[in-house]
Amino acid sequence: MSEDPLRLRASDADRERMAQALYHASGTGQLTLDELEDRLGHLYAAKTLVETEAVVADLQTRAVAAADAEQGPRRSVAVMSGVDRRGEWTLPSRHRALAFWGGVTIDLRYARLTAARSRISAFAIMGGVEVIAPEDITVEVDGTGLMGGFRTARRSRRQAAPPGAPVVRISGLAFWGSVKVVRKSRKDGRR
Repeated sequence: MSEDPLRLRASDADRERMAQALYHASGTGQLTLDELEDRLGHLYAAKTLVETEAVVADLQTRAVAAADAEQGPRRSVAVMSGVDRRGEWTLPSRHRALAFWGGVTIDLRYARLTAARSRISAFAIMGGVEVIAPEDITVEVDGTGLMGGFRTARRSRRQAAPPGAPVVRISGLAFWGSVKVVRKSRKDGRR
């Protein structure tokens, strides 16, 4: 007699697949942020495939297609002006930000991430680029400051993103300017 595949133990890859479905459901409004957090907790505590499937059983799940990754603004350019990307918007898998004698703000707290790994190339020339990231995504900062700063702002409390969280890599150059990454909770963005 063969073993029921849903009764088998769940792997990290199984949990990652379900986590992506939950993030997608949150991005489309099927789940609130509290529901997302609760379901992610249940997902990472699940031991079998049937337990992981139960976390997403009531959702209209679909794989994030490669075509979705190309939706959303590909660049934010501020020349002696300012550009704000805030609220609900779509971050494609690759985005470029340029601030020349101006400022760009990229707020990811309510952005829909279309890929498990996204990249923001940020260039600040006598200007500033600020990226605001919620605490439940992984941020990798790798840039160069030349007579300027390219850094993650220091916070008194650091919290690691949950396993399987989306990753946003921020790279680029700050020349006589600043590229700064700030971690804030989504609640800080509601007025």
